[in-house]
Amino acid sequence: MPTYDYRCDACGHRFERFQAMTAAPLRTCPECGKRKAKRLLGTGAGLIFKGSGFYATDYRSASYKEAAKKDAPAPAAAESPCGKCDADPKTCKAARAAGAAKGAKGADAAKGARGADAG
Repeated sequence: MPTYDYRCDACGHRFERFQAMTAAPLRTCPECGKRKAKRLLGTGAGLIFKGSGFYATDYRSASYKEAAKKDAPAPAAAESPCGKCDADPKTCKAARAAGAAKGAKGADAAKGARGADAG
């Protein structure tokens, strides 16, 4: 139920009343008793949704969302294969050395397999 503002034209008294939207406007001023009270046009209150299913961020402005993106921490970089640095796997010396060692082991295994076939 909304709160309505009233003003008496006879004495100038201003007051508020909590009334149903379907209730008739008050006419009698509580201060002077004359039937000169009039309901004023108000700006109303902000609408706030509460309870499960409503979030405070659902109705944010686009400018607020953009500013929030700028303030958010940067996403974590992918971990390098060596696990010792933050470098790109292509530029990480340890990762390249590990790849070269794997390639050498693979070549030795291939030589061994050919040697077994030859003998």
